[in-house]
Amino acid sequence: MTGGFRSRSKSGDKAPGAKQYGKNGAPQAGKAHRGRGQRGPAQGGRGAQRQRNRANRDNRNVGAQGAAVGKSLVHAAIDQGVDPARAVAFDVVRRVSEEDAFANLVLPKALRKQKLSGRDAAFATEITYGTLRTLGVLDAVIAQCSTRELDAISPVVIDALRLGTYQVLYTRVEAHAAVDTAVRLVVAGGEERAKGFANGILRTIARTPPNEWLKRLAPEGEIAGLAFRHAHPTWIAQSFARVLDPAELSAALAADSERPTVHLVARPGEISAEELALITGNEEGTYSPYAVYMDSGDPGQLEPVQRGMAAVQDEGSQLIARAVCEVPVNGTDQGRWLDLCAGPGGKAALMGALARIESAHVDAVEVSPHRAQLIEKTVQGLPVTVHVADGRNPQIGSGFDRILVDAPCSGLGALRRRPEARWRKSESDIAELSILQFELVSSALQLVRPGGVVVYSTCSPDLRETRAIVDRAVEELGAQELDAREFIPDMGNVGKEKSVQMWPHRHGTDAMFMAVLRRGDEEGR
Repeated sequence: MTGGFRSRSKSGDKAPGAKQYGKNGAPQAGKAHRGRGQRGPAQGGRGAQRQRNRANRDNRNVGAQGAAVGKSLVHAAIDQGVDPARAVAFDVVRRVSEEDAFANLVLPKALRKQKLSGRDAAFATEITYGTLRTLGVLDAVIAQCSTRELDAISPVVIDALRLGTYQVLYTRVEAHAAVDTAVRLVVAGGEERAKGFANGILRTIARTPPNEWLKRLAPEGEIAGLAFRHAHPTWIAQSFARVLDPAELSAALAADSERPTVHLVARPGEISAEELALITGNEEGTYSPYAVYMDSGDPGQLEPVQRGMAAVQDEGSQLIARAVCEVPVNGTDQGRWLDLCAGPGGKAALMGALARIESAHVDAVEVSPHRAQLIEKTVQGLPVTVHVADGRNPQIGSGFDRILVDAPCSGLGALRRRPEARWRKSESDIAELSILQFELVSSALQLVRPGGVVVYSTCSPDLRETRAIVDRAVEELGAQELDAREFIPDMGNVGKEKSVQMWPHRHGTDAMFMAVLRRGDEEGR
């Protein structure tokens, strides 16, 4: 969701700069690995990565040493004797590396195109997502076995090495099969001269047990060591550690690498969760009265989804949208509701469905015209008006009863949904985001009427994006914080403050944060 910030996605994802593990496995932002004995100043980061990507764009349609010009990378790999599952995985990993693609969007299309299903599709998914999730660990291991700096190795070769190394370290695939197919991928990518180099690195990696690599390269310090073992940049683990007890940190990091259950939302007034569960053969949710859990299959193929009666939406997001509509306001609710940061439209749609039942109306603000068009489709038939505007100054009038500020954030609470995301993020982004977040809350407290409520939410547990924003709104803007825990079902441990902090390892939701603010009845105080 943009909410008036055109240069950042809702999740905060950026291009895949080299945010990996440096010397002795220590996670580094903006640095690439050096080969063994070559630990000089790193030349990496987002800009350098983009230059390398541009320089190697033509590797997808490779020349005489690999596939014929114009042949897709998948078919080139298959021609080299690589099975279709690995060929698809390699193609997706390359697209993530050089095109800043999102694997969760690209992979399903690639599987359908190659008509992969069952075990083949599952294997392709496992090694694609696994490689992208553990990228920093894989690069640290490869760097230890390479006589060249990683920056000096062709991106095609690096991605083939990553795919092979993941299979050696994290799967039950026979080492010889992982090595052989990775070398074939190097050739398919047009780098036949590097096949001996790649073979040597992978054989060296395979000679050492996986656990030994993790022990050997793990950095000193409890948090840094946990971060490495769970394939996270240290700064993300440190962020989580500021909120969680030490005993929970490992579980929280582990949850980011587990396959999330798909959550469906039954649109109120269209279909109940019970009906949706029966029709789809799935299970009703635990916390949201609209949630249904879908363990497998393509939700886009479900008739209720195709007819707009249901959609995919994390259960935590459902609870937040519901809370916006149910928190008591002082005085009469005139039915003027606002979603100030509405893209991509899931919460606006649920608010709209509830508004229809309550004879209310939702205004939805989105700064991006393209995303605003997507919201229009999502809320079609609901009492929702979409505005293309900056949430910091939307110029849509004031006097709203209820406002949702689902602010742009780092997206640290949804890492499990985008396997490459943890390596695309930078801690330096949070300072910039926190400025925007406070500006949006300030705008909302001006747009809401005295006695009205503002619900502030993020999909990040980082205190700089959560409690710091809320505390500042109370101290500087005179907002009253209500106990948000009163407006959700009993979920067990959601934090010690008045706000709500959900977690994947506790609740099965994304790590959603929610706080409820009320504007004072007199002069906005």
